[in-house]
Amino acid sequence: MSMSWQSSDDGNIDLSVLGPRDWLRFTRRALPLAILVFSCLILLLAVRLIERPLFGMRRPVTPYITQFVCRNAFRIMGMGFSVKGAQMTQRGAVVANHSSWLDIFSLNAVKRVYFVSKSEVAQWPGIGWLARATGTVFIARDPRKAHAQKELFEARLKAGHKLLFFPEGTSTDGLRVLPFKSTLFAAFFAPEMRDILWVQPVSVNYYAPDGEEARFYGWWGDMDFAPHLVKTLAAKRQGRVEVIYHTPLRVAEAQSRKSLALDCETAVRSALTGAAHEV
Repeated sequence: MSMSWQSSDDGNIDLSVLGPRDWLRFTRRALPLAILVFSCLILLLAVRLIERPLFGMRRPVTPYITQFVCRNAFRIMGMGFSVKGAQMTQRGAVVANHSSWLDIFSLNAVKRVYFVSKSEVAQWPGIGWLARATGTVFIARDPRKAHAQKELFEARLKAGHKLLFFPEGTSTDGLRVLPFKSTLFAAFFAPEMRDILWVQPVSVNYYAPDGEEARFYGWWGDMDFAPHLVKTLAAKRQGRVEVIYHTPLRVAEAQSRKSLALDCETAVRSALTGAAHEV
């Protein structure tokens, strides 16, 4: 059974409708994007060889390489990118709605964060390599591993890492916010963590290119990555993405992990353009 969000329309992507000009646009964007990503990946790994023995879990240099890649990826793709709100300076985590693989670029472009992702992503070609190199925390949907994962979260948070996760548990078409799962919020309520941590909700809005349906950038259900990538890079005109940072919430002021999850969900939904109210 699929753990992904499913639409009434499976959203299958038909690449046969692309013409020679579409493929040329794809090539013109894909090649420099690949060069940017993989050349900087090599640089990041080289710097990490020095960074790791000197600083251990802390990463004072390599996240800036990741930010450089993500900012310039949007320039190569031709997508507009804008930010509203202030990034929190307190220690803690960031939570956001999840619409697409593009979220990796959107949320890394301006903030030094470390993603929390399902363990399957580590095995994906390309994306898995990048995720491991940039310090992603992988979690398994296995109750027997919940305690160990909670301890890992606490260790990363104590090291000053801002962990970013998607409490919906899956990606959608970008037009809705699914109920936030509260499980991962439990790590914030450890006795030694609760009084020092904050959580910042973030809304990510994708605006489709002119003439395309509103969910153009959404990646959900059983969609394959490669066709979605081709469709995105081959677009004649590109849209834009807007990242909105909301007021951080202090964990110590929350009644429970469920109330904190609900407050974050409400904040994210409040600024999502055209958000459907899934319950």
